[in-house]
Amino acid sequence: MKNIIQHINKAFDHRIRLGIMSVLMVNESADFSTLKELLGVTDGNLASHIKALESEGYVGVEKQFIGKKPNTSYHATKMGKQAFTAHIDALEKLIRKE
Repeated sequence: MKNIIQHINKAFDHRIRLGIMSVLMVNESADFSTLKELLGVTDGNLASHIKALESEGYVGVEKQFIGKKPNTSYHATKMGKQAFTAHIDALEKLIRKE
């Protein structure tokens, strides 16, 4: 049981970041409004956590216009999916104490 938490990724240690990645792992993408509604957070709070995940390379951003309205959508990158899967695996091992 030496170093049992060494594989837990600090980037996912906040519930909002965990929520963002959880949504993006099961959906191809999600827009800002959808994430905000699903997670029940403020614009600023969501934006800061997305920015943190984006700076790690875990989340990609696509900006476009739908009609005349701007729309920003997010997706988990390949690196983000791998890191999140490893994080979940580490949590499961911690719970099972492997």
